[in-house]
Amino acid sequence: MSFRVPTLPADPSALLATPDRTTELLRESLAWRALDLAPRALCDLELLLTGAFAPLRGFLGRRDVESVGERMRLADGRLWPIPITLDVEAALAESLQPGEPLVLRDGEGVPLAVQWADEVYEIDRRAQAEQVFGTADRSHPGVEHLLERTPCWAVAGRLEGLATPHHADFADLRRTPAAVRAEIARRGWARVVGFQTRNPLHRAHFAMTFRALREQDAALLLHPAIGATRPGDVDVATRVRCYRHVLAHYPAERAMLALLPIAMRMAGPREAVWHALVRRNFGCTHFIVGRDHAGPGKDESGRPFYGPFAAQELAVSLQDEIGLTIVPFDEMVWVEDRGEFLPRREVPSGARIAEISGSEVRRRLEREQPLPEWFTFPEVAEELRRRHPPRHQRGLVVFFTGLSGSGKSTLARHLQARLLEFDRRGVTLLDGDVVRRHLSSELGFTRAHRDLNIHRIGFVAAEFARAGGIAICAPIAPYDAARREARRLARDGGGGFVLVHVSTPLAVCEARDRKGLYAKARAGLVKGFTGVSDPYEAPADAEVTIDTTALSIDAATDLVWGHLVREGWLRTEES
Repeated sequence: MSFRVPTLPADPSALLATPDRTTELLRESLAWRALDLAPRALCDLELLLTGAFAPLRGFLGRRDVESVGERMRLADGRLWPIPITLDVEAALAESLQPGEPLVLRDGEGVPLAVQWADEVYEIDRRAQAEQVFGTADRSHPGVEHLLERTPCWAVAGRLEGLATPHHADFADLRRTPAAVRAEIARRGWARVVGFQTRNPLHRAHFAMTFRALREQDAALLLHPAIGATRPGDVDVATRVRCYRHVLAHYPAERAMLALLPIAMRMAGPREAVWHALVRRNFGCTHFIVGRDHAGPGKDESGRPFYGPFAAQELAVSLQDEIGLTIVPFDEMVWVEDRGEFLPRREVPSGARIAEISGSEVRRRLEREQPLPEWFTFPEVAEELRRRHPPRHQRGLVVFFTGLSGSGKSTLARHLQARLLEFDRRGVTLLDGDVVRRHLSSELGFTRAHRDLNIHRIGFVAAEFARAGGIAICAPIAPYDAARREARRLARDGGGGFVLVHVSTPLAVCEARDRKGLYAKARAGLVKGFTGVSDPYEAPADAEVTIDTTALSIDAATDLVWGHLVREGWLRTEES
């Protein structure tokens, strides 16, 4: 099969096709294969199409990816620190013909671009992790995404944009680089400081940015990342409402808010350079790099992935090439003796300082305790209280896992009955057999189908928890990776997740054999039966472990109930 080589648009800087070409591509694309983009790829495509990722002209090919990994530069020598690739599964990669067009669509199937498969190549993801993140430790969220959720194949070539993704929320704040530059020119700003954030702004951030405006004699582009950030971050809507509240505290006509749909990688020093390059494209002349910029925190041994000032040092060393001035800032702390925020290095010797960690903020919100006035603005505190109510008012997923016959379904039903009697939240039960009958009836029992079944259960449960309900799940869920994905879905949706391992031994489960399934499996009549001819990966991350061999159902339910009370997910008269 041959494919017609596309005609590039007349404007070499534009990635969006002309109206006539767009009409032509949409008509022809009905016969072409399509790829529905994952959220990260969707963010990358939008920033490619709008020019936010200039000088990139599309997703990177092998030579550029290797060069970026090795020396933070494209193959032609231009500075670029993060690989931007169109990742595809092996089956698609191996079937693509040279030059074949691939329609890139959003999650609803709307065509956004055509990617011509001029190059299809495989990437060594572990080597890439070491180069970009400086580690292959999966406790790093960027590494975990790369090694566990990113295919090893990529497609590159000519990219023709049809439309940018449609967003129904905050349309007035979703400004392209050209729109932001035009607004900067309209306001007559000669010097603009860009500020990157993925969290709500508190008084320390306000003090930092206000000081930068004064010292640099500049205006502020408050430019938060609203694409994929770090698991557990505050949701976009809450953050944007917080930003709007804080924006009112800056001098009139000295600050502007715009949203950046960038998918963060949490790559520390490299990411600081990347963020600066993007802000240059939006018209910034200066960019603030704070302590541990875009760092993911500490590894499982408690060691930081990056030094506190590593991002600042790298960005400052490259600022001439980036094309803007890097404004490094130390951590801002509240000095009680002076009643103001100061960089930590400027705090007078012996002065009393007050600090509050992110975990302490969450603890106070969960326990309905006030946040200190010096820490945040009252309007921001109120937004956080509404978004992060105490645990006994939040959505929750209680996920039971165990062998067939372990007692998990009976235990789940008894827990559901108790919750319906004593708790005001809605409660639903997603039993493994019931889900198989109504939601996954077409699935078999291969590993891929088992994982898909657990993904469906996890997705439905997370959506129920997002709405403030309690979802009880009781599948076998034999594989660790699928259970961890269910946990991620719940937490990304703002709900809690409690894993209950019903660890009743195989011999006991088989002796019970209420459905006769073990007998059929031993006779070879049931293939791929967990515990007999298919493995069960016992969880190491269960919050509760219960062996029902010698426990009554009430006693077993008490164990789960007691954990939920102790952890604050339930409020009783005694608690």
